[in-house]
Amino acid sequence: MEKNKKAGRYVRMYEQIKELMVKTDDYNARMSTIIAVLHHKMDYYFWTGFYLLKNGKLIVNQYQGPVACQELRKDTGVCWAAINQKKSIVVEDVEKFPGHIACDSRSKSEIVIPLKDKSGQIIGVLDIDSNEYNSFDEVDEQHLIKIIDLIYI
Repeated sequence: MEKNKKAGRYVRMYEQIKELMVKTDDYNARMSTIIAVLHHKMDYYFWTGFYLLKNGKLIVNQYQGPVACQELRKDTGVCWAAINQKKSIVVEDVEKFPGHIACDSRSKSEIVIPLKDKSGQIIGVLDIDSNEYNSFDEVDEQHLIKIIDLIYI
């Protein structure tokens, strides 16, 4: 998708999600809403969800798409890399990422954004996969960070 078109779609989704967030203060409901909007508005999203840290484990939470890995092996794959490096990671070709965890072999590219609580502590990640190579870029990263910040407004 062209960068300007993509950015415009994210801006519209942000406004839609922001309006929906004021309807509840429940974080799980907010995460579910964000996942639903993102997954159904971006045609190159194949799998969209959150993995949350629980007792040192990274466990699947709200998601849409094919069945997910329930727990991601510690310090392996893109999600753990984002947590350990404390930054977003964009992967153009998942098969070239060292230690990639293939929950679904149709996944070709991925973006992972650390999810922080109100105090700034990483509590998990937003993980989005595409079944096409090179689907994600800095436009996705910038807007997804803003969108998941709406969980804690």
